[in-house]
Amino acid sequence: MSAAKKRARSARTKTAGAVKGGRGKYQFPLAKLKKVPAGTGYSTSHGGVVEGERMLVGYIHKPRGTGSRMHTHKNEQFNYVVQGTLRGSVNGKRVVAPAGTLIYIPADAPHNLVSTRGEDVIFIAIKDLSQGIIGMAVDGTMAGPHFDPGYGPKAKARRKARVARR
Repeated sequence: MSAAKKRARSARTKTAGAVKGGRGKYQFPLAKLKKVPAGTGYSTSHGGVVEGERMLVGYIHKPRGTGSRMHTHKNEQFNYVVQGTLRGSVNGKRVVAPAGTLIYIPADAPHNLVSTRGEDVIFIAIKDLSQGIIGMAVDGTMAGPHFDPGYGPKAKARRKARVARR
């Protein structure tokens, strides 16, 4: 492969909308980066993502009462909860992770994580780059994220309508 092709390839990201690290860029305001989907088709997660040569880091937001359906990805992953509490399971083991907790997710492990209803969750996701940040739902569909009762788009529309009538 030519040097020009190698440079072009290394400038691309596996995650659409992610920022590429290196080549003079070594510092990133994670919370202020462009928000990209971090679970299209199975999760409400979104946030700024930076990719290096072999790893990615995301500053990820999950609105309260929402999250991911069971899914997998080739990446090994760590999630460090900065704000709120995540609940769900990893490889069939129950997880309840308040702020300050690190969650380890092995490569190809079925898992789901949902923000509790108390507040939105912010977490730092760290993954290897065997693929981008988005995986695949275990049921094979990309039919949408998990919503706790009263927290989906329909519930949001009903709340807005009630406020507008007041």
